[in-house]
Amino acid sequence: RSFHGNTRLLTSQIVSHFESINQCKKELPEYFNFASDVLDEWARLEKVDGSKPANPAFWWVSDKGEEVKWSFEELGSLSRKAANVLSEACGLQRGDRVLAVLPRVPEWWLLNVACMRAGMVFMPGTSQLTAKDISYRLQASKAKCIITSDSLAPAVESVLPGSLKSKLIVGRESRDGWLNLKELL
Repeated sequence: RSFHGNTRLLTSQIVSHFESINQCKKELPEYFNFASDVLDEWARLEKVDGSKPANPAFWWVSDKGEEVKWSFEELGSLSRKAANVLSEACGLQRGDRVLAVLPRVPEWWLLNVACMRAGMVFMPGTSQLTAKDISYRLQASKAKCIITSDSLAPAVESVLPGSLKSKLIVGRESRDGWLNLKELL
């Protein structure tokens, strides 16, 4: 069956591709990165086939009806920018751990892809974590960066260790000692 009218990705093609890998007829890449090997490839395919409008790679609707829709090209571009924020502004490197304590906002997925792209370990946490939960995760993981929303920042800030390289806030508000993702993007 086609997906959103797109006949490039059919179930039989996926099964066929998987079987060819299983039978060693296709080479597996030595290093696989979902962001570059899948998302960027879909963006390239959509550019090549200009006869159809781009399908959304990401479509988020808030409980108030706000929509955020990103094509594969937009998600790729935004995730590259977010990866640059993490590596340059936040001073993180491949293998560093990033704890995100966020509600399910578009930036949650954007930062997830950005971490994949940059080789960082994304550790998702929900907005329901207690101060004790956050403290434990930070200590056990030796996270170098924490990302949270402007509304959750006061609770998160109460348990932050001094070993963090950076603190990133997602939202419109600025906060002393925190980098603002929207401003940096």
